[in-house]
Amino acid sequence: MEFTLITGRSIEQGCTKEHAKITDKYMASVTLCEMHPEDMKRLNLKDGDNIKIMTDVGSVVVKVRRSRRIRDQGIIFIPFGPWVNAILPSETGGTGMPPLKGFRVRVEPTSEPVLSLKDLIVKSYGDKG
Repeated sequence: MEFTLITGRSIEQGCTKEHAKITDKYMASVTLCEMHPEDMKRLNLKDGDNIKIMTDVGSVVVKVRRSRRIRDQGIIFIPFGPWVNAILPSETGGTGMPPLKGFRVRVEPTSEPVLSLKDLIVKSYGDKG
């Protein structure tokens, strides 16, 4: 199913990134996708299920949560962090800043696990060690 992805800050992401980006608490705050309740019904999802989000750049698995803030169907939100960065294009269009909002993505339920930060880096950049 296709969605428009919006990225941004969240209170949880903002608080946990100040302590350490290698903690479970940080990972939980940035591997979470908020979705409209009706979209969750259409995909037969419940809070805490894993979903795969795919773009032309790649794919990532995150947890899904029913949103109280998203008013329109077809929109999802993921906080800034390494997981969402792994599926966003790096092209800046000459601005020096990649676009972070309004991407078309494909979403599907999955039984694949959410990767650890180390595994995500290895998947994205290869094992250099």
